[in-house]
Parts: sequence; C-alpha cells; structure tokens
Amino acid sequence: MITIINRQTKHPVRARAFERLLGELARRYRRTGAEVTLSFVGERAIRTLNRKWMKKDRPTDVLSFPLGDKAPDGKFYLGDIVIAAPIAARQARVKGWPLERELRLLAIHGYLHLLGFDHFAGIEEEEAKLHRIHLA
Repeated sequence: MITIINRQTKHPVRARAFERLLGELARRYRRTGAEVTLSFVGERAIRTLNRKWMKKDRPTDVLSFPLGDKAPDGKFYLGDIVIAAPIAARQARVKGWPLERELRLLAIHGYLHLLGFDHFAGIEEEEAKLHRIHLA
C-alpha cells in the first residue's frame, strides 16, 4: 500500500500522480506488496528530521527511512520518504523546470534509497534509467 501525506500547503501536490509513480516503481522492483509512505513537508520539518536522524542541522530536499521489515501485522514495510516541497520548488526554479518534475525526481531518489541504493553504489546510474522512463 502506498500512502501519500501532504503536511504543507504552499506548493500543490497531485497525490494520485505520486501514488501511480510509486506503484510503477514497486512493480519494476518487485515490491508490489510493500508499504511505503511519501510525505511532503515544509522546510522546518525536514530540518528537524535531518538534525534528529542524520545529525545534520540544516534542511535538505529528501530523506529516506528504510525499514525493510515484516511487521507483526504481516505486512512488509519498505519505509518512508519525506520531501521538502519548498526546497524542491527552489531547486526546480534554478533548473528551469516544473515543480512536479523536481518532486518526481526526489521521489524516485528516495525510493531507490529505500531499496538499498546509496550514493556510492550506483544510485546515479539507476536514477538515469528511471528518469528516461518516468520523465520523458
């Protein structure tokens, strides 16, 4: 099951589009039964999370919290992705493309982290493949 939570109001988020995107990723990586939560938050919230969990006292664009575990309820929880919509909006402006595209890029990046990809183990190559498919 895919859960989308929007805890910010300044930037529009099309929840159904992100449900579809994460659903496509789940099918591609054979994780269709896994539980994933994608949250859109403000800058203060992501900074708090980054400070608490990553020991970095600054805002960031996306955080992933992989669980990869079966819960007592029998469901497999892949993990949580948190995206800072205000930071994504600034990045989109700098890059000269729509906010929706930047949010999609960050969601893909976060999902790959849930699967175990990291910045030293091929995440950039995997993202490049997915971007051709999902952003064309």
